[in-house]
Amino acid sequence: MPPADNGRPRPGASAARGPMTGVLLLVLSMWTLSCLDASGKWVMNAGVPLLVLSWFRYAVHLVLVLALVLPARGLRVLRSNKPREQLIRGGSMFLATLMFFTTLSYIPQAEATAINFLAPLLVLSLAPWVLNEPARLSRFVAAGVAFVGVIIVIRPGGGLHPMGTVFGLLTACCFTAQFIATRRVAGDDPFTSLIWSGAVGTVCLTLTLPFILPPALPVLQALSPLDWVLLISTGVTGGLGHLFQIAAYRRAPASTLAPFIYLQIISATSVGWLVWGHFPDPLTWLGIAIICASGMAIGLVEWRRSRAQGAAPAPAASR
Repeated sequence: MPPADNGRPRPGASAARGPMTGVLLLVLSMWTLSCLDASGKWVMNAGVPLLVLSWFRYAVHLVLVLALVLPARGLRVLRSNKPREQLIRGGSMFLATLMFFTTLSYIPQAEATAINFLAPLLVLSLAPWVLNEPARLSRFVAAGVAFVGVIIVIRPGGGLHPMGTVFGLLTACCFTAQFIATRRVAGDDPFTSLIWSGAVGTVCLTLTLPFILPPALPVLQALSPLDWVLLISTGVTGGLGHLFQIAAYRRAPASTLAPFIYLQIISATSVGWLVWGHFPDPLTWLGIAIICASGMAIGLVEWRRSRAQGAAPAPAASR
């Protein structure tokens, strides 16, 4: 990904080529991140403790991103204009990772991913107070409708573990904080945010290694070669998934990509079905459909409003 390209189509290219490439990169990132979730769930089932798994996820992520970004951008990419906000963003992302891996240890991947989609709508609902944006009824309605969908997914009698649903909702709250913090560091290079988020998790978990590693050594020594590959791959897929997202948003507007974010439901369901044979029941699919429809509808409303006002689309929170 040449830095000078800036995601714009070259002269003579089709006008749709850039956005289409952005959509394809976003879909690729969704599948990559779903593989991250599946790998984490797999190695936790093999007995790897949560904090050890998370250390591999962040440490490998950081090494990979530094190896790919530093040669092209130099050390200047490490500098942030808002280091305090970057620390808050990295901390909220770290907590979201811990919460989501815990969620996956209790409930299937598709349902856990569906609950996460409550986060962008919570951001819109909180925007008047935390981002100084106008209060709009459409945003509150969309968030309320999405919450109805979440209630259907986590309904009593739906077969989901209660602790899994609690941690799933906590994950959505952590992602909400991460997305809000992302908006606050929008002036930084996206690669700077990616490096800082990996560094915060790596530093925090490295400080705990003297305490968490000794008890985990018997489990690590008993892992099969496949388990080791999947454990290390969590950092690779995590880093690549976010790099693909950055590349996608450099090639297409956030408003164009917003509806395709919900395709992660498809990738999460497919991976969960292929690995564990789990497929959501019809009522759960109804809840998922309500969540996705609510998100896409408010995305369309916001896009039309931004065009009417002649404003550029807001940057995607998932950056």
